[in-house]
Formats: sequence, C-alpha cells, structure tokens
Amino acid sequence: EEDSTNSFVCLLKKMKEMRLMEKVVEETEEAFTERMEALAEHWRDLHARRAQLKAHVVTSGTTVKENERLRTQALKKAKEEKVENSKKESELLRARRELESLKKKQQKLSKKLLKYSLFKRYLEEVVENSQFRDIDDVITYYKALVRTRKDLLQSQWWHRQLLEQGKVLQQQIRAEKEAEMLQCKKELVQLQECLEQAQRDICQWEERWAKARDRAARKALELKSLHMAIHSLFQ
Repeated sequence: EEDSTNSFVCLLKKMKEMRLMEKVVEETEEAFTERMEALAEHWRDLHARRAQLKAHVVTSGTTVKENERLRTQALKKAKEEKVENSKKESELLRARRELESLKKKQQKLSKKLLKYSLFKRYLEEVVENSQFRDIDDVITYYKALVRTRKDLLQSQWWHRQLLEQGKVLQQQIRAEKEAEMLQCKKELVQLQECLEQAQRDICQWEERWAKARDRAARKALELKSLHMAIHSLFQ
C-alpha cells in the first residue's frame, strides 16, 4: 500500500510536470510561430527595400560615384542582413530542437501517466470506500502518517542514544567506584599492617616495661636491705 501510494504521488507529480511541459510546448510553438512570422515580415521588408533601391538607382540621375556609394551601402546592408538572418536561422534551429526535445519528454510523461493510471483508479476506490473526501485527503493523511512515523523513529533513536549514554555513564561510575574501593582496600590493608606492627611494638614495649619494673623492684629491695644493714651497723 505504501509503494502504491508513493507511485500515485509520483503519478501526480508526473501529471503536473506533463501539464507544465504541455504549457511550455505551447509557448515554444507560439514563440516559434511568432519568430517565423517576424522573419517572413523581415524578408518582405528586405525585398521591398531592395526593389526601392533598384528603382532609385534606375530612375535617379546621380553620378557614378553616388551610385557606387549607394551600391556599397546596399552591399553592407545586405551583408548585415545576411548575418542577422543567419542568427535568426540558428535561433529557429535551436527552437526546433528544443521543441523536439519537449515533445519527446511529453511522450515519456504520457507513457508514465498511462502506466500510473492504475494507482489513480485504486485511490479513487479507496476514497469511495472510506471516510476521505477525495484523493488529496488520502495523500494528506498519508503524508501525516509518514511525518508521525519519522518523528516516532527519531524519538526512538534519541531514546536509544540516551540509554546508551546512560549505560556508558553507569559503566564509568562503576569503574570509578571500583577503583575507589580497590584503593580503600589497599589503604585498609596498609592500615591493618600498621596496626599489627603497632601491636607488636606495644607488646615489645610492655615486655621491656615489665622487665624495667622488675629491675626497679629488685633495686628497691636491694636498697632497702642495704639501708637496713647500714642502720644495723650504725646501731
């Protein structure tokens, strides 16, 4: 159905192009006819001027020098008119070629119009069996559906883009958190090692402190015994 509608839209475009082409052909033919008439009028004027010039040369009593001047002017004028006529003929030839090209295009458009006429009948049957008023309503509705589908696809594309960006951001955040957790674990291991080392140092110092207290107690006892001995000797 979508291909058929596209084909009919193409048909309508080709019909419009064909009408425009027919109009261009008619205008070209009118311009060609006007050019031909103008060229014929120009030739008639040229023959009339030549006849007048000959009559003037025959009837006038001018001198040979004046006749030679008039002859030179006439030859120059004839040469200019010949060049102008050559240009006109070139323009007419180009116009004929353009006309032939336009006719060929018109024939091609006519063939395409005949080819796509099936879709026109199909859309006319659609209009008859639906709520649409004419084929233009069908085409308008189809274009609206195409725009809606395009907008929907665009929205879905943006949604996928956002999801992908969210996934990438989530992966980045997860990688950063895992790196932070790994760093924290390393620091925790280091702290545990420091704690164990501190506990070992405390045990060593506690042992040393105990030994120092024992020595101090022995020294105090020895000092007390010495003091008692000195006191006994003094007595």
